[in-house]
Amino acid sequence: MKKTLLLLSFFIGIISLQAQTLESELKAEQAAKKDSIKALETRVNAIQSQLDALPGWKKGAFGTIGGSVSNFKNWYAQGNPNNASGNIGVTVNAFANLTQDKFFWRNAANVNLSWVKLDDKDDPTDNDSFREATDVFNITSLYGRKLNEKFAISGLGEYRTTLLSNFNDPGYLDLGVGATWTPIQDLIVVVHPLNYNFVFSNEDAIFESSLGAKILADYTRQIGAISFKTNLSMFQSYESSDLSNWTWTNSFGYTLWKMIGVGFDFGLRNNKQEALNYAVNTLGDATATFDNVDNDLQSYWIVGLNYKF
Repeated sequence: MKKTLLLLSFFIGIISLQAQTLESELKAEQAAKKDSIKALETRVNAIQSQLDALPGWKKGAFGTIGGSVSNFKNWYAQGNPNNASGNIGVTVNAFANLTQDKFFWRNAANVNLSWVKLDDKDDPTDNDSFREATDVFNITSLYGRKLNEKFAISGLGEYRTTLLSNFNDPGYLDLGVGATWTPIQDLIVVVHPLNYNFVFSNEDAIFESSLGAKILADYTRQIGAISFKTNLSMFQSYESSDLSNWTWTNSFGYTLWKMIGVGFDFGLRNNKQEALNYAVNTLGDATATFDNVDNDLQSYWIVGLNYKF
Protein backbone atom coordinates (compact mmCIF):
# COMPACT_ATOMS: atom_id res chain seq x y z
CA MET A 1 0.00 0.00 0.00
CA LYS A 2 2.84 2.37 0.86
CA LYS A 3 4.58 1.58 -2.42
CA THR A 4 1.37 2.34 -4.28
CA LEU A 5 1.00 5.68 -2.53
CA LEU A 6 4.63 6.52 -3.24
CA LEU A 7 4.23 5.67 -6.92
CA LEU A 8 1.00 7.69 -7.10
CA SER A 9 2.70 10.66 -5.46
CA PHE A 10 5.63 10.30 -7.86
CA PHE A 11 3.37 10.34 -10.92
CA ILE A 12 1.36 13.29 -9.58
CA GLY A 13 4.63 15.17 -9.01
CA ILE A 14 5.79 14.45 -12.56
CA ILE A 15 2.44 15.58 -14.00
CA SER A 16 2.51 18.76 -11.90
CA LEU A 17 6.09 19.49 -12.98
CA GLN A 18 5.18 18.96 -16.63
CA ALA A 19 2.14 21.23 -16.25
CA GLN A 20 4.27 23.96 -14.64
CA THR A 21 6.88 23.59 -17.38
CA LEU A 22 4.20 23.82 -20.08
CA GLU A 23 2.66 26.87 -18.35
CA SER A 24 6.05 28.58 -18.21
CA GLU A 25 6.67 27.83 -21.88
CA LEU A 26 3.24 29.16 -22.87
CA LYS A 27 3.71 32.32 -20.81
CA ALA A 28 7.11 32.90 -22.40
CA GLU A 29 5.59 32.42 -25.85
CA GLN A 30 2.72 34.76 -24.93
CA ALA A 31 5.16 37.46 -23.78
CA ALA A 32 7.09 37.15 -27.05
CA LYS A 33 3.86 37.50 -29.03
CA LYS A 34 2.86 40.58 -27.02
CA ASP A 35 6.25 42.15 -27.71
CA SER A 36 5.75 41.41 -31.42
CA ILE A 37 2.30 43.01 -31.35
CA LYS A 38 3.66 46.11 -29.62
CA ALA A 39 6.45 46.35 -32.20
CA LEU A 40 3.89 46.06 -35.03
CA GLU A 41 1.67 48.73 -33.43
CA THR A 42 4.68 51.04 -33.10
CA ARG A 43 5.54 50.60 -36.79
CA VAL A 44 1.91 51.07 -37.85
CA ASN A 45 1.62 54.29 -35.80
CA ALA A 46 4.89 55.56 -37.29
CA ILE A 47 3.59 54.92 -40.82
CA GLN A 48 0.29 56.61 -39.94
CA SER A 49 2.18 59.66 -38.68
CA GLN A 50 4.05 59.85 -41.98
CA LEU A 51 0.76 59.59 -43.87
CA ASP A 52 -0.78 62.35 -41.73
CA ALA A 53 2.17 64.60 -42.51
CA LEU A 54 1.71 64.29 -46.29
CA PRO A 55 0.23 67.31 -48.14
CA GLY A 56 -3.50 67.26 -48.90
CA TRP A 57 -6.82 67.12 -47.12
CA LYS A 58 -7.26 65.28 -43.83
CA LYS A 59 -10.84 64.83 -42.67
CA GLY A 60 -12.42 63.11 -39.70
CA ALA A 61 -15.20 63.12 -37.13
CA PHE A 62 -16.17 61.36 -33.94
CA GLY A 63 -18.97 61.82 -31.46
CA THR A 64 -20.54 60.74 -28.20
CA ILE A 65 -24.15 59.78 -27.56
CA GLY A 66 -25.34 59.37 -23.98
CA GLY A 67 -28.74 58.85 -22.47
CA SER A 68 -30.80 57.39 -19.65
CA VAL A 69 -34.48 56.97 -18.76
CA SER A 70 -36.14 56.08 -15.46
CA ASN A 71 -39.60 55.60 -14.01
CA PHE A 72 -40.60 55.62 -10.33
CA LYS A 73 -43.94 54.60 -8.82
CA ASN A 74 -44.73 55.04 -5.12
CA TRP A 75 -41.04 55.53 -4.31
CA TYR A 76 -41.76 57.43 -1.12
CA ALA A 77 -38.13 57.94 -0.08
CA GLN A 78 -37.78 60.75 -2.63
CA GLY A 79 -39.60 64.05 -2.94
CA ASN A 80 -41.47 63.05 -6.12
CA PRO A 81 -42.49 59.41 -5.54
CA ASN A 82 -44.17 59.09 -8.96
CA ASN A 83 -42.10 60.41 -11.81
CA ALA A 84 -40.52 59.65 -15.16
CA SER A 85 -37.21 61.21 -16.12
CA GLY A 86 -34.81 61.13 -19.04
CA ASN A 87 -31.54 62.53 -20.27
CA ILE A 88 -30.21 62.57 -23.83
CA GLY A 89 -26.93 64.08 -25.00
CA VAL A 90 -24.91 64.11 -28.22
CA THR A 91 -21.50 65.55 -29.10
CA VAL A 92 -19.94 65.76 -32.55
CA ASN A 93 -16.37 66.81 -33.36
CA ALA A 94 -15.40 67.20 -37.01
CA PHE A 95 -12.39 68.59 -38.83
CA ALA A 96 -11.20 69.18 -42.40
CA ASN A 97 -7.57 70.27 -42.70
CA LEU A 98 -5.63 71.11 -45.83
CA THR A 99 -1.83 71.09 -45.66
CA GLN A 100 0.44 72.25 -48.49
CA ASP A 101 4.12 73.12 -48.71
CA LYS A 102 3.59 76.88 -48.33
CA PHE A 103 0.26 77.19 -46.51
CA PHE A 104 -2.39 75.39 -44.44
CA TRP A 105 -6.12 75.74 -43.94
CA ARG A 106 -7.66 74.15 -40.85
CA ASN A 107 -11.41 73.93 -40.22
CA ALA A 108 -13.13 72.45 -37.17
CA ALA A 109 -16.62 72.18 -35.70
CA ASN A 110 -17.83 71.20 -32.24
CA VAL A 111 -21.49 70.60 -31.39
CA ASN A 112 -22.69 69.53 -27.94
CA LEU A 113 -26.43 69.23 -27.29
CA SER A 114 -28.44 67.60 -24.51
CA TRP A 115 -32.04 67.43 -23.32
CA VAL A 116 -33.53 66.53 -19.92
CA LYS A 117 -37.03 65.88 -18.61
CA LEU A 118 -38.66 65.32 -15.23
CA ASP A 119 -42.35 64.46 -15.31
CA ASP A 120 -43.92 64.62 -11.84
CA LYS A 121 -47.03 62.47 -12.35
CA ASP A 122 -48.60 63.91 -9.20
CA ASP A 123 -48.43 67.43 -10.65
CA PRO A 124 -50.56 67.80 -13.80
CA THR A 125 -49.30 71.37 -14.34
CA ASP A 126 -45.58 70.57 -14.54
CA ASN A 127 -43.58 70.51 -17.77
CA ASP A 128 -43.33 66.86 -18.85
CA SER A 129 -41.43 67.44 -22.10
CA PHE A 130 -37.72 67.30 -22.84
CA ARG A 131 -36.01 70.65 -22.27
CA GLU A 132 -32.70 71.95 -23.56
CA ALA A 133 -29.75 71.52 -21.19
CA THR A 134 -26.32 71.69 -22.84
CA ASP A 135 -26.23 73.81 -25.99
CA VAL A 136 -22.82 74.44 -27.58
CA PHE A 137 -21.98 75.26 -31.20
CA ASN A 138 -18.51 76.28 -32.32
CA ILE A 139 -16.82 76.51 -35.73
CA THR A 140 -13.33 77.76 -36.55
CA SER A 141 -11.41 78.40 -39.75
CA LEU A 142 -7.67 79.12 -39.65
CA TYR A 143 -5.52 80.01 -42.66
CA GLY A 144 -1.75 80.27 -42.39
CA ARG A 145 1.06 81.21 -44.73
CA LYS A 146 4.15 79.29 -43.65
CA LEU A 147 7.37 81.07 -42.73
CA ASN A 148 8.96 77.70 -41.91
CA GLU A 149 7.79 74.31 -40.62
CA LYS A 150 6.92 75.70 -37.16
CA PHE A 151 5.67 79.26 -37.68
CA ALA A 152 3.16 80.94 -39.98
CA ILE A 153 1.42 84.26 -40.46
CA SER A 154 -2.25 83.50 -39.98
CA GLY A 155 -5.82 84.71 -40.03
CA LEU A 156 -8.58 83.21 -37.88
CA GLY A 157 -12.36 83.26 -37.90
CA GLU A 158 -14.26 81.67 -35.03
CA TYR A 159 -18.01 81.68 -34.37
CA ARG A 160 -19.70 80.52 -31.15
CA THR A 161 -23.38 80.44 -30.24
CA THR A 162 -26.26 78.15 -29.22
CA LEU A 163 -28.57 76.20 -31.55
CA LEU A 164 -31.56 74.99 -29.54
CA SER A 165 -32.53 78.27 -27.94
CA ASN A 166 -31.53 81.92 -28.35
CA PHE A 167 -29.63 81.31 -31.56
CA ASN A 168 -27.10 84.11 -32.05
CA ASP A 169 -28.33 85.78 -28.84
CA PRO A 170 -25.60 85.93 -27.83
CA GLY A 171 -23.35 84.97 -30.70
CA TYR A 172 -19.61 85.62 -30.85
CA LEU A 173 -17.55 86.13 -33.98
CA ASP A 174 -13.77 86.55 -33.66
CA LEU A 175 -11.82 87.84 -36.65
CA GLY A 176 -8.11 88.49 -36.31
CA VAL A 177 -4.59 88.16 -37.63
CA GLY A 178 -1.27 87.22 -36.07
CA ALA A 179 0.93 84.14 -35.87
CA THR A 180 0.44 80.39 -35.55
CA TRP A 181 2.93 78.00 -33.98
CA THR A 182 2.87 74.26 -34.70
CA PRO A 183 5.48 72.76 -32.35
CA ILE A 184 4.40 69.16 -33.04
CA GLN A 185 2.05 67.46 -35.44
CA ASP A 186 -1.68 67.93 -34.68
CA LEU A 187 -1.02 70.72 -32.15
CA ILE A 188 -1.57 74.36 -33.12
CA VAL A 189 -1.15 77.46 -30.98
CA VAL A 190 -2.63 80.68 -32.36
CA VAL A 191 -1.65 84.11 -31.01
CA HIS A 192 -3.46 87.01 -32.69
CA PRO A 193 -2.76 90.37 -31.02
CA LEU A 194 -5.07 92.10 -33.50
CA ASN A 195 -8.54 90.58 -33.10
CA TYR A 196 -12.05 92.02 -33.01
CA ASN A 197 -14.68 90.20 -30.99
CA PHE A 198 -18.11 90.86 -32.51
CA VAL A 199 -20.93 90.13 -30.07
CA PHE A 200 -24.50 89.75 -31.35
CA SER A 201 -27.33 90.11 -28.85
CA ASN A 202 -30.61 91.87 -28.17
CA GLU A 203 -29.16 93.02 -24.83
CA ASP A 204 -26.93 95.86 -26.05
CA ALA A 205 -26.57 97.21 -22.51
CA ILE A 206 -24.80 94.01 -21.40
CA PHE A 207 -23.11 92.52 -24.46
CA GLU A 208 -20.55 94.69 -26.20
CA SER A 209 -18.07 94.10 -29.03
CA SER A 210 -14.45 95.06 -28.49
CA LEU A 211 -10.90 94.90 -29.79
CA GLY A 212 -8.47 92.55 -28.10
CA ALA A 213 -6.08 89.61 -28.36
CA LYS A 214 -7.05 86.08 -29.35
CA ILE A 215 -5.29 82.94 -28.14
CA LEU A 216 -6.33 79.51 -29.36
CA ALA A 217 -4.73 76.11 -28.75
CA ASP A 218 -6.04 72.91 -30.33
CA TYR A 219 -4.82 69.32 -30.28
CA THR A 220 -6.82 66.76 -32.27
CA ARG A 221 -5.50 63.22 -32.72
CA GLN A 222 -6.64 59.75 -33.69
CA ILE A 223 -4.36 56.87 -32.67
CA GLY A 224 -5.76 53.47 -33.49
CA ALA A 225 -8.91 52.99 -31.41
CA ILE A 226 -8.42 56.26 -29.51
CA SER A 227 -9.77 59.64 -30.65
CA PHE A 228 -9.36 62.79 -28.62
CA LYS A 229 -9.56 66.55 -28.94
CA THR A 230 -8.79 69.42 -26.60
CA ASN A 231 -9.44 73.04 -27.51
CA LEU A 232 -8.80 76.23 -25.56
CA SER A 233 -10.18 79.51 -26.96
CA MET A 234 -9.43 82.79 -25.14
CA PHE A 235 -10.24 86.43 -25.88
CA GLN A 236 -8.64 89.22 -23.84
CA SER A 237 -10.35 92.56 -24.42
CA TYR A 238 -8.18 95.67 -24.56
CA GLU A 239 -11.13 97.79 -23.36
CA SER A 240 -12.20 95.95 -20.19
CA SER A 241 -11.66 92.58 -18.52
CA ASP A 242 -15.46 92.39 -18.18
CA LEU A 243 -15.60 91.78 -21.96
CA SER A 244 -13.01 88.98 -21.90
CA ASN A 245 -13.94 85.29 -22.05
CA TRP A 246 -12.49 81.80 -22.46
CA THR A 247 -13.80 78.32 -23.25
CA TRP A 248 -12.02 74.96 -22.84
CA THR A 249 -13.60 71.83 -24.35
CA ASN A 250 -12.37 68.22 -24.32
CA SER A 251 -13.55 65.06 -26.08
CA PHE A 252 -12.28 61.50 -25.70
CA GLY A 253 -13.45 58.38 -27.50
CA TYR A 254 -12.31 54.75 -27.37
CA THR A 255 -13.55 52.28 -29.98
CA LEU A 256 -14.46 48.89 -28.53
CA TRP A 257 -16.10 47.14 -31.47
CA LYS A 258 -16.04 48.21 -35.11
CA MET A 259 -17.00 51.92 -34.98
CA ILE A 260 -18.71 51.82 -31.56
CA GLY A 261 -17.06 52.58 -28.24
CA VAL A 262 -17.29 54.77 -25.17
CA GLY A 263 -16.85 58.53 -25.00
CA PHE A 264 -16.35 61.25 -22.43
CA ASP A 265 -16.70 65.01 -22.96
CA PHE A 266 -16.35 67.94 -20.63
CA GLY A 267 -16.05 71.68 -20.96
CA LEU A 268 -15.36 74.81 -18.90
CA ARG A 269 -16.18 78.43 -19.65
CA ASN A 270 -15.78 81.85 -18.06
CA ASN A 271 -17.83 84.71 -19.48
CA LYS A 272 -18.86 87.66 -17.32
CA GLN A 273 -21.25 89.09 -19.91
CA GLU A 274 -23.24 85.83 -19.92
CA ALA A 275 -23.25 85.74 -16.11
CA LEU A 276 -24.66 89.27 -15.93
CA ASN A 277 -27.25 88.54 -18.61
CA TYR A 278 -28.41 85.46 -16.66
CA ALA A 279 -28.67 87.42 -13.40
CA VAL A 280 -30.65 90.29 -14.96
CA ASN A 281 -32.92 88.54 -17.48
CA THR A 282 -33.35 85.06 -15.98
CA LEU A 283 -33.13 85.64 -12.23
CA GLY A 284 -34.65 89.13 -12.46
CA ASP A 285 -31.93 90.79 -10.37
CA ALA A 286 -32.21 94.45 -11.36
CA THR A 287 -29.31 95.39 -9.05
CA ALA A 288 -26.76 93.12 -10.77
CA THR A 289 -23.80 94.82 -12.45
CA PHE A 290 -20.39 93.79 -13.75
CA ASP A 291 -18.97 94.79 -10.36
CA ASN A 292 -21.19 92.61 -8.15
CA VAL A 293 -22.39 89.71 -10.34
CA ASP A 294 -21.39 86.17 -9.33
CA ASN A 295 -19.33 85.04 -12.30
CA ASP A 296 -19.27 81.33 -11.46
CA LEU A 297 -17.29 78.92 -13.60
CA GLN A 298 -19.52 77.27 -16.23
CA SER A 299 -19.09 73.55 -16.90
CA TYR A 300 -20.65 70.50 -18.51
CA TRP A 301 -19.79 66.81 -18.99
CA ILE A 302 -21.29 63.84 -20.78
CA VAL A 303 -20.47 60.10 -20.75
CA GLY A 304 -21.97 57.62 -23.16
CA LEU A 305 -21.59 55.54 -26.28
CA ASN A 306 -19.14 56.79 -28.87
CA TYR A 307 -19.40 56.46 -32.65
CA LYS A 308 -16.33 57.06 -34.79
CA PHE A 309 -17.31 58.32 -38.23
